Amino acid sequence: MPSPRPSSAPSHRAPTVLDALRDPRLLTVEILGGLVTAFALIPESLSFAIVAGLDPRMGLYAAFTMACVTAVLGGRPAMVSGAAGSIALVVFPVARDHGVDFLLATVILGGMLQVLLGALGVARLMRFIPRSVMVGFVDALAILIFSAQLPQLIGVPWLVYPLVAVGVGIVVLFPRLTRRIPAPLVSILLITLAVVSLGVDVPTVGDEGALPHSLPVPGIPHVPLTLHTLQVIAPYAIAMALVGLMESLLTANLVDDITQVRTSRTREALGQGVANVVTGIFGGMGGCAMIGQTIVNVKQAGARTRLSSFLAGAFLIVLSVALGDTVGRIPMAALVAVMLVVAATTFDWHSLRTLAIMPRSETLVLLVTVLGTVITRNLAVGVIAGVVTAAIAFTRRVAHMTEVARDLADPGLYRVRGQLFFASSNDLVEQFDYEEGPAHVVVDLSGATVWDASSVAALDGVREQYHRRQRTVEFTGLDRVSAHFVERLTGRLG
Repeated sequence: MPSPRPSSAPSHRAPTVLDALRDPRLLTVEILGGLVTAFALIPESLSFAIVAGLDPRMGLYAAFTMACVTAVLGGRPAMVSGAAGSIALVVFPVARDHGVDFLLATVILGGMLQVLLGALGVARLMRFIPRSVMVGFVDALAILIFSAQLPQLIGVPWLVYPLVAVGVGIVVLFPRLTRRIPAPLVSILLITLAVVSLGVDVPTVGDEGALPHSLPVPGIPHVPLTLHTLQVIAPYAIAMALVGLMESLLTANLVDDITQVRTSRTREALGQGVANVVTGIFGGMGGCAMIGQTIVNVKQAGARTRLSSFLAGAFLIVLSVALGDTVGRIPMAALVAVMLVVAATTFDWHSLRTLAIMPRSETLVLLVTVLGTVITRNLAVGVIAGVVTAAIAFTRRVAHMTEVARDLADPGLYRVRGQLFFASSNDLVEQFDYEEGPAHVVVDLSGATVWDASSVAALDGVREQYHRRQRTVEFTGLDRVSAHFVERLTGRLG
């Protein structure tokens, strides 16, 4: 897949739902994209609910409401949201220790917090995520998608393996014949038809959990409206809000790179929040953007509008309720084949070829992001670890770019070059000769910038050292930023 591009890259106009309704060919792509994505949503939604110790139907209800609401209100057309594994890991202790009603209250509160964070502009923080972290995020996602398929390939009947191989072959080769019908949909239908016709016994979607027999109905969680309830659910709601937003915004960034169309991060944050509030009211487990299903919709099916992601949620609930027995007979091998291709196409293979030429600090950031995500199976942990590593590496690199040089022609003149901040200014005091030279010393800062109080304190330290020896020092060449810090803080830091 293409490497993440800079945010300043040009974008093209994205097709809209109105365009799809006017163009039968585009409409067909959107409808089929929604259908194949619905098939991909069902088993993962069931399994994530089981991971959280919940009724499997809560995963399907979450996938239905999250996909439909974010399709209408979210900022990224064609991105698919649903019951995600990262959210399951965050919220399962609530249901385990306090019950389902406390879980639903947590989801609603988490959604409200996401709306608040979106309104406060938290999406703007995306620009502080380095490219190496984004590449690591993409590679880790691919590894997680691949590893999520392994339980379906271990300890299963031997017929599963040729079925998966055939499914992968169809997904890879069918687009050479035509792209009008999504290859994943063809693969799922053909393998299902073969298994049902031959009557072979292999694991099916129905083995993952019970499909619902009715639509979800709205309701308010039965929890006491007390401070104790807030103390119980608030930590999990905060974690859910942050994890969900981070995964959704990074996924939106990835889809922007694929489609070459920039979309609104703030609107996506608001849409995710409203979707989680609705999901909690309708008895769902909460969720966020789902990278695997989004790749199926955008890359495998070629969908581009909100219609496909809305139909993914609509088809999911219709298939589950009206055609539950039929959907339950779909072999897991067919869906595993699709997700294996998704994992392979999601991974940034170019990142492996560039490891040898990348700076070691960039490689370290990428590896920390990947390992942090894969080991914890939590994308937020990996991304945060990668960003922290990148910040430390950048700080160390910039800190060593500051130098103090004494003018050979004028012993009383020092020139400081570089960026002065907490990491680079700590040893500034030690770089001057306080014993020799004229009574008045000039420090030229025209080649430097003072960024924080630590640097002003260091300059105060230099002044104090000369003052103790009955000598004076003058700082010249301050730019506007530096002068602001120095004038405001000099002599007031203790």
